[in-house]
Amino acid sequence: MSDPTMLAMALHLRDAEKLSLRDIAPRLVITRSKKKGQHPSPATVLRMLRDHDDQMAADAEMQTQNDHAVGLGGVPVLHPAIVPRPHRRTPPPTPGPTGDTGGGVERVQHL
Repeated sequence: MSDPTMLAMALHLRDAEKLSLRDIAPRLVITRSKKKGQHPSPATVLRMLRDHDDQMAADAEMQTQNDHAVGLGGVPVLHPAIVPRPHRRTPPPTPGPTGDTGGGVERVQHL
């Protein structure tokens, strides 16, 4: 529901003008979706700003790790969202000498 323009305005109102969420929400206007022309709720503004702050904190942490790795002569760490993860497919179990695939519980006979 939020767009970059609404986020930028909310950040400006929060940081520069020190307004509360209840004061920010009526000043914003939704420009997309079925609620176009309406004002977001304070809860929506809270989520939007919290998501932005969380992303900024994650980016700052990643930058700190990169600076530390490069300072130690290491390779910069890529953001987890950028690094492709290999698809892990485990092969099916192969039957052993007794024909057991190893998937079940082994029974032990006690003498």
